Amino acid sequence: MGSTLLKGFTTAWKGLTLTLKHFFAPNKKREMQRVSSDNYFTKLSEGTNTIQYPAQELPVPEVGRYQLDVEMDDCIVCDLCAKVCPVDCITIESIKATEAIGQTSDGTVKRLYAAQFDIDMAKCMYCGLCTIVCPTECIVMTNQYDKTVFELSDLVYEFADMSPEDAQEKRELFEKQQAEKAAAKAAAMQAKGGQA
Repeated sequence: MGSTLLKGFTTAWKGLTLTLKHFFAPNKKREMQRVSSDNYFTKLSEGTNTIQYPAQELPVPEVGRYQLDVEMDDCIVCDLCAKVCPVDCITIESIKATEAIGQTSDGTVKRLYAAQFDIDMAKCMYCGLCTIVCPTECIVMTNQYDKTVFELSDLVYEFADMSPEDAQEKRELFEKQQAEKAAAKAAAMQAKGGQA
């Protein structure tokens, strides 16, 4: 009975000293360092174990996968990122151009307009597959991990800057071009049939 009581007091005292140690530790700020540092785990016992966010931030690893960003000037609207996405968080609508509309930074010719290029980060599972398949490397994962919003709809990022009016105008131009090509082809076929 006496040894059990002593053991109980000893255990309680150990728990209380640990609690008191952590109670007075927040007087000292935690020193930020990477996990790869030699003394990372020994430094955790010095000072508070939490960081004072947003005044302090954890170091972001170079290969971290966080928020997606798209450089639309380099996008050829190939739709590969949307096709490979396992959770369908990328929505792309393309419009064919009547002629080449420019080049990307790596020299790839652009032949499609992006009427819509949306990424729903609420659905995104941060797998990085979209960044791997992109032939022009226009879609990348940034080191931004904190995008706090109040509405879920605010997590849908719209990268295309084409207005609905411009998109409709581009569609009509392409349809007009296709109609002219079809009419020219029909006239050529008719002329060929008349010669025979």
